Formats: sequence, structure tokens, C-alpha cells
Amino acid sequence: MIENNILGVVLAGGKSQRFGSDKASVKFGDKSLIEHTISKIENKFKEILIISNSDKNYFKKKNIFLTKDVIDGYLGPLVGVLSAMDWIEKNNKSYKWIATFPCDTPLFDENVIEKIKSYTNKTNKKLCFLKNNNKRHNIFGLWSLELKDILLEDIENGFRKVEEWANKIGCEIIEINSENDYNFLNINTKEDLEEAKKNFK
Repeated sequence: MIENNILGVVLAGGKSQRFGSDKASVKFGDKSLIEHTISKIENKFKEILIISNSDKNYFKKKNIFLTKDVIDGYLGPLVGVLSAMDWIEKNNKSYKWIATFPCDTPLFDENVIEKIKSYTNKTNKKLCFLKNNNKRHNIFGLWSLELKDILLEDIENGFRKVEEWANKIGCEIIEINSENDYNFLNINTKEDLEEAKKNFK
């Protein structure tokens, strides 16, 4: 089954500098931002890994795990991805892919999860990202474990931005064509949070 080949990963390792506090735990409706993400993906994967540098244990469920970045310094999502790959290796898991989701985009459509997962059988590339209305969403991604060594090398050589690294590696585009741009509203500031609330049902 595809589910046994993919680890679901929530990237929550940032410093939340623009927000001013740990945004993963900020309430949005009756759930925190990270709870919105988990509630959408937890039944879609056999196991879920949260990448977080906080000591807070967000979830106490047998199939949800927590690990910190393998490189200190809040160096961005690429290190989060590397940390997930490292966790798979250290725990002798058999996953061949990881599917990444942000902790701060609570309005995304659950239908994209199955679409992302399906690309393990559709692509000959090792990296896939969602694209909607001409904008690529680099945290909603599918990453082959075969990228681990080159990812580590490139991080050590100074790569930080997912966009730049993906352009170097080459990636498959998963077209969504949703008319609702707010589905991908990324909450970086308190103003973003207020904007998201306007579209929350």
C-alpha cells in the first residue's frame, strides 16, 4: 500500500519571529494551528512525524512522533526535511518517501493529500510540489529518501531556501487549479491570522 511507503511529516521547527510567539500552538477556532494540520493528515498515513524545536509534546498518540532538527540554529525547512529522513534511518523505518505539510496553513483542502501521495506512482523525479494559480507551494511536497545525501551536502554548503534547492534538483509539479487562494494562506503574522479567520468556517 502507498500509505506504508510514505511518512507524513509536519514541519513546525521555525522560530515564529514574525508572529512573535510559537504559532504552532496558537488557537484558530477550537484547535491550535498544528492541530488543524494533524487532524487533516492523521488518518491518511500510517505514522506521522512532527519536526519541532519546542519541548512541547503536542500529541500523545502511538502513531505520532516528535523530533527536533538534526542541525541546530533554525536553518529552515530543508533542515526539517533532512531531520525527517534522519529519523527514518535511525529508527529503521522502511519509508521511501516523506510527504511534508506546514503547521501554519490551516485552510488547505484535504483532497490534496491523496493527490500528493499518488505521485509516488506517477513521477520519475525525486521531488514533487503542489502548484496553484501559478504559485508553487514548496512545503506541500513529496520527497524521495534518495535525496538525503545530496540534501545534507547542499545544506552544509549553504543552501537554505527550498525554492532555490528545488530548482537545482528539479521537481515535478502537482497542479491543483483551485480558485480559492486562501486555502494556501500561510500564517506568518498576527495580521495573517486575522485574514485566515475571515475565510474559516
